[in-house]
Amino acid sequence: MTAASTPAACAALLRRDLTIAWRRRGEILHPLLFFVIVSALFAFAAGPDPALLAVAAPAVIWVGALLATLLALPRVFADDHRDGVLEQLLLSPHPPTLLVLARTLTHWLLSGAPLVVVAPLLAEVLGLPREAWPALLAGLLMGTPALSLVGAVGAALTLAARGGGVLLALLMLPLSVPILIFGAGAVRAAVLGGDAGAPLLLLGAFLLLALALAPATIVAALRASLN
Repeated sequence: MTAASTPAACAALLRRDLTIAWRRRGEILHPLLFFVIVSALFAFAAGPDPALLAVAAPAVIWVGALLATLLALPRVFADDHRDGVLEQLLLSPHPPTLLVLARTLTHWLLSGAPLVVVAPLLAEVLGLPREAWPALLAGLLMGTPALSLVGAVGAALTLAARGGGVLLALLMLPLSVPILIFGAGAVRAAVLGGDAGAPLLLLGAFLLLALALAPATIVAALRASLN
């Protein structure tokens, strides 16, 4: 195994996962549509009061992002577990932490990145002031990968469990609370004219912590699930 072979293996795994996802492209839209519908329904239910919408918009967008991410998590490892591919990944000569990181990147590209793209549209619908959009987008760019990493840990822990979807939600939701607090707090501070830098820095620190700890935790959980 050469040093260059590991990045090539991660890239091949990423291409494989994206190709399979493209063949099921109807399913890719589910988290995105869920995110849009949840945010739009809140706008209809709250009424035309722009002040109320502007105050509630950060929480609505972030809760919608969390639920949309959760919707796509049960299949992160389940299909490969059923097909026997997961065992091959763990027995590969390449570092399994990098391989599961590539798999988590696939989840973010399919579920988190589209949310970042449509967030300005939803911010406009919810009446979020445009001066708060940079804080919203910066927070989502850091927060949605963190949600994918935390969710991948939960997906690995519940892989072999009955009712894994319910257990996954129970595991992920408490761990996601800091992400929601920092992400929504940054947007709220920008709306109120305050400093959004501190919440964004804390969100970035959480992402770095997740990048450092999640891959090894995922590998350990997957090995435990397969034994």
